[in-house]
Amino acid sequence: MRVNSPRANPPGPSDISGGTSARPPAVVPAPAVPSRNVPPGVRGLSSRRRGRLVLRRWWSTLAIVLLWQLIAALRLVPEVVLPGPSDLVVTALGMLGDGSLLHALLVSLARVTAGSALGLLIGLTFGLLAGLSSLGEDIIDRPLQALRTIPFTALAPLFILWFGLGETPKILLVAVATLIPTYLNTSAGVRGVDARLVEMARAYNVRRARIVYRVVLLGALPSVLTGVRFALGLAWVAVIIAETINASEGLGFLLTNARTYVRTDIVMVCIAVYAGLGLFTDAIVRALESHLLRWRTPHRRN
Repeated sequence: MRVNSPRANPPGPSDISGGTSARPPAVVPAPAVPSRNVPPGVRGLSSRRRGRLVLRRWWSTLAIVLLWQLIAALRLVPEVVLPGPSDLVVTALGMLGDGSLLHALLVSLARVTAGSALGLLIGLTFGLLAGLSSLGEDIIDRPLQALRTIPFTALAPLFILWFGLGETPKILLVAVATLIPTYLNTSAGVRGVDARLVEMARAYNVRRARIVYRVVLLGALPSVLTGVRFALGLAWVAVIIAETINASEGLGFLLTNARTYVRTDIVMVCIAVYAGLGLFTDAIVRALESHLLRWRTPHRRN
């Protein structure tokens, strides 16, 4: 019979005879819950120190803008080639005042929303079918892999020939651009779920539909959201191409007209708006990721 030594097995709050130990039970402090909106490298610091570390990320961007403004103020580069940030602000305010920028922004946003919704829906559906079923993978994977090798920019003239000059070819081009990364990340995420988790759920007689939702989909969710972030970034690239090839309204139309009349300031304002919209959609997916992936250990960098 194995006998544990007192060192290896210290007495608890009550001894064998029923008496109470003189030493009170140790109180284990509750682990601190880190904030989901604070990067891991910043957690545990004072608010002032935390603010400095967060602002440090913007120092390089601010330095570039200040250097850019200095070059423009000293006229080291002709204004027609590189207008300064202050000139771009004046141009943007003028475009907002006459309504051209807001109208173009809403048109482009509507195209991206419609095309992305279609592409994400198809990509998620095909990714789940290919990831959950070997038959589905055999049917779906090869055609989509072939489509992946074709630059979606090459499809713009073909869509115009097929569907005319309306909104359909622009929306379809955005849909194709978002479909491929969504499909690839979804199917890879589903296939990457640990098979032992599925076997454990089956051992407890969990229904198949619940296994797919609670085990497979949740396990694949990080990869799926990564694909959505990448897809939405490509959506703005696709709408730029669609609107610069043939469009009568939208940000791409403004950009094409500005290029024709050598308005570098308007071109750069449109580019800045595209960049801001891309960051905005990425921030939305990041917020959704932070909400849906609360169950993960907070060691990742937000």
